[in-house]
Amino acid sequence: MKFLKLSKQYLVVSLLCSGCLYASVQIIEPTENAYQEIQEALILAEPGDVIRLTSGIFKLEDSLSLDVPNVQIEGEGMDQTILDFSNQQSGAQGLSVTSNNVTLQDFSVQNAKGDAIKVKGVTNIKFLRVKTEWTDGPKPENGAYGLYPVESTNVLIDGCVAIGASDAGIYVGQSTNIIVRNSRAEYNVAGIEIENSYFADVYNNLATNNTGGILVFDLPGLPQQGGHHVRVFNNRSIGNNTDNFAPEGNIVGEVPRGTGIIIQANSDVEIFNNEIGDNDTVNIAVVTYANETDDKTYYPHPKSIQIHGNIFGHTGYNPDTSKGDLAQILYDLSNGNMPDIFWDGLVPLSQIILGQPDEEKIIITNNGDATVLAIKPIGFMLPFLEPATLDITEFDGVVTPLAKVEFNENF
Repeated sequence: MKFLKLSKQYLVVSLLCSGCLYASVQIIEPTENAYQEIQEALILAEPGDVIRLTSGIFKLEDSLSLDVPNVQIEGEGMDQTILDFSNQQSGAQGLSVTSNNVTLQDFSVQNAKGDAIKVKGVTNIKFLRVKTEWTDGPKPENGAYGLYPVESTNVLIDGCVAIGASDAGIYVGQSTNIIVRNSRAEYNVAGIEIENSYFADVYNNLATNNTGGILVFDLPGLPQQGGHHVRVFNNRSIGNNTDNFAPEGNIVGEVPRGTGIIIQANSDVEIFNNEIGDNDTVNIAVVTYANETDDKTYYPHPKSIQIHGNIFGHTGYNPDTSKGDLAQILYDLSNGNMPDIFWDGLVPLSQIILGQPDEEKIIITNNGDATVLAIKPIGFMLPFLEPATLDITEFDGVVTPLAKVEFNENF
């Protein structure tokens, strides 16, 4: 081991073996020049380097950015090493990463002006025991996203915490091969969101005190569409009853307070072995993207959804009627007995007439005493027909488990 540089502010350690340089570790402590020291280390880093931030509060006034591959940024614990952007003067994020094979671990980002940590267009990114938070509580002035990997491949989020985002606390968008596990999302508009993504496993997480707990969305007008193969299992999505505080015009601003899980316009989604309850409006909603769009390639309907083996708690005791007509329709059609699971019943016109193909039907089975309400579009429009079904046995079927996400964490 060779000490290359040592000062009060930082220490660079090179690890050598048989004459070969394997890595350098740059140790940085909180100082008045913390921003310059961290950003300089990120610019000058070589592949294989470790940037180690000691315990303490780093007060930063500008965005940090990393574009060097195979670098690790680490602290001494999410409650010990804190990057504080409360006085941020410029930059759209707290930390931006645009390089491959990066590990972020054991630190917090607080009060970023925009997104806390944005990762874009990378292969292999790990967030390990990272916390993002806006410390003044839920408000629309908070940054949109906490952990925000987008357009990336091989994403691991493990043991993380996200609090106070005005859009989504933990968000993965337009990405492929994703694991979100062992994490907590609280007091965000959306706790955990998988959007326009392929092959994702979301498990062993807690989503609580958000507006909506876990969202699996697909939206038009984006380069990657047709979200599919998402497994949501072994999670607790409970007590997500925070009023929606998204800024005006944000699509997530349409999420009703008190929703446990929402699936919108995705295919091949499996929701199983979760605990979902104490959500004011509904525990699970399966819905079509209902807004107008000029995107002719976009398919707005969910299909091949499987919901099984879940435990449901109380729901619907204080439905949010401020976000469109959904809650009021549910209340009226259920005669005040709000269901655990809601499906809006919307499918292409040809399927309304001929029926859905078997492989695209929703399967709801083995969920204890769960209740369901599914709208019948024709009946809903014609007063002399039944507007909805409350018979959960209509959705019984054989579950075809989706494959687990295979992820090599040793990059």
